[in-house]
Formats: sequence, C-alpha cells, structure tokens
Amino acid sequence: MVASAKFRREFAAFDQDGDGKISEAELRLCMKAALGGDMSAKEVQALMATADTDGDGFLDEEEFVRLVEETAAGTQDEEGDSCREAFGMYVMEGRGCITPLSLKLMMSRLGLHLDVNKCQAMIRRFDLNGDGVITFDEFKTMMMI
Repeated sequence: MVASAKFRREFAAFDQDGDGKISEAELRLCMKAALGGDMSAKEVQALMATADTDGDGFLDEEEFVRLVEETAAGTQDEEGDSCREAFGMYVMEGRGCITPLSLKLMMSRLGLHLDVNKCQAMIRRFDLNGDGVITFDEFKTMMMI
C-alpha cells in the first residue's frame, strides 16, 4: 500500500524520533496534543493492537495509513460537533485557526510548557497547505488518527 503525501506527513508528525515506526508513547503523546486530553494506556494499547498487523509493537507507515483510512470511514458521520468543539478549544486569537501562540496557550493549560518555536514545529507537521496554521479541515484530518 502506498501512502498519499497527506498520510506520509501525518505519519512523520507522529513518528517523533524519525525511526520509521510509531511507538505507543509517540501515539499517546500525539493523541494528547490532538485531542486536548490524555488517552489511557489501555486505550493506546487497544488501538495499537488493532492496527499492528505484524505484531512488532509499533505502527509502520502501512499500518498507520490503514488505521487512518479505517478510522476515517467509521467516523465521518460522528466528527462534526465533537471535532468542532475540540478545535474550538485551541482557537484563541479570533482567526478561526490554530496558531503557534494559541497552541502554546492550550498546551500550557494541559501542563505542557512549550516555547513558540516548538509549537510552530508541531503545527508544521499537520499543516497540509503550508500556511503556518491549522485549519479545521487539517484538524479533522489529524483527529482521524
């Protein structure tokens, strides 16, 4: 299975150490940033178990893409209000998008004190159109994972 450019960028965003695999810790950290809340260890393990088809304890790019596609197919009807509500938690500057500063503020509320440069780097990982902010559509894509 060949991943689209969009899914490759998402995979790279989750693969924080660049080893070509997503670990449970990487998945949990990225989901915390994406959802604005923590996933339990059991939830992460269950998600990994369903997607890790080769049983190595990691998600490679193919497994990741399959997970994203299956999740997207199953949540298209459910994503509207809850996704918009979660997106709204990060939008703080009245621009209708997530900026590095609004991400920094939200992460501080979650107990993660990051500088603006780190927030810019996080945004670049999911910023599919390269405008330096996360739009609602980009946020929805990130949330499908």
